[in-house]
Amino acid sequence: MAVGQQNPYRDLKPFKGKHYPGVENTTLDGKLMCGYQGWFSAEGDGSGRGWFHYCGPGNLFKPGICTIDLWPDLSEFDRDEKYRTPFRYQNGETAFVFSPYNGKTVQRHFQWMRETGIDGVFLQRFGADLRDPTGIKQRNVVTANVQAAANRNGRIWALMYDLSGLNQGEIAQIVIKDWKRIVDQLNISGDPSYLHHNDQPVVGVWGVGFGDDRQYTLEECDELITFLKSDPKYGNNTVLLGVPCFWRTLNRDAVSDQRLHQLMKKADIISPWTIGRYDSPDSAKRHAVKTVTPDMEWTKSNKLEYLPVIFPGFSWQNLSKTHNKSAELGEIPRLKGQFLWSQAVACKKAGARMIYVAMFDEIDEGTAIFKCTNNPPVGASSFLTYEGLPSDHYLWLTGLAGEMLRGQFPAEDAMPVPNRNR
Repeated sequence: MAVGQQNPYRDLKPFKGKHYPGVENTTLDGKLMCGYQGWFSAEGDGSGRGWFHYCGPGNLFKPGICTIDLWPDLSEFDRDEKYRTPFRYQNGETAFVFSPYNGKTVQRHFQWMRETGIDGVFLQRFGADLRDPTGIKQRNVVTANVQAAANRNGRIWALMYDLSGLNQGEIAQIVIKDWKRIVDQLNISGDPSYLHHNDQPVVGVWGVGFGDDRQYTLEECDELITFLKSDPKYGNNTVLLGVPCFWRTLNRDAVSDQRLHQLMKKADIISPWTIGRYDSPDSAKRHAVKTVTPDMEWTKSNKLEYLPVIFPGFSWQNLSKTHNKSAELGEIPRLKGQFLWSQAVACKKAGARMIYVAMFDEIDEGTAIFKCTNNPPVGASSFLTYEGLPSDHYLWLTGLAGEMLRGQFPAEDAMPVPNRNR
């Protein structure tokens, strides 16, 4: 670090407040976890990133130029959590958005998890964001916010590195060095809210073995896994790999390379990415029979564990426009929760002992399960709604799916009817 240059990791500080008991952190078995992107930022939130993950080219976020397909419900938010936008509601009032850079908002998100029985999150940590001090600062503040909120609400959390966008050589230059900082400064082994499994901290690595134009290699991924497993100081972790949906057959979205299987056997938990791989309750059930069941047999025979991914629906109309493409709003329909519930039941019947819901806060691709409004802004950009359902509907359904996973609720195909007096 050059003389006079500020340390971009200065905001990475361990939580020192009171931990409130809740979800125990010793195992992933019986847990339903959500992905938490935490990547949004807003003008005026202090991060210096502008409208990150809200905006289109040129950092523009205005009617006709945006990347989100759901609008967050901020009706419960205080004034200091809301950031003014150029968007307007039908009555002419200003529409606001949130930022996870604001610790009060992350605390609110984890309060929602506690109220609806969601166990916790895998906090995404994007390697590409760690190239510059501004990105590091934003990710570190969000990480500290998540750690504090998990402790205060009795939830659990773990880091998941997303390798997307990294160039060849950057896994060692960025991710390995970053994990050393995390271990040195956050004291995760002593954090009662940090997820452990098999007596080791869990760390996720997402983006291994995809057959697209990624620049990093399988050899680099292998080096990262070996480091996380075996390094004398920074290893001894339970490693979770986010892999392509068709990793076992090495086709479609996966690299056609047997080395992927050898690499995977060095990890502990395999989590295939299923977003967009099916689009209806029936096709989700078929996927569970034809893909999930044999996947689980393979992992079991190789002494690995299996974390299936389910999602509530999919939509990226506004995001696609910023790339001069076209996509239908609500491309994979939610069906008022039936799509999500069908996947959860199918995974349970296939023998899953843990489930990952993508995502808690992903409004870019319309997979969010947190509170979103049925009355979004109007104008040049169109937005999905929750089909008139209460804004906490998917939080409630996700929490119930966790109960179903643990055998506390029947694994029946018909979606349960909400009890609003709960």
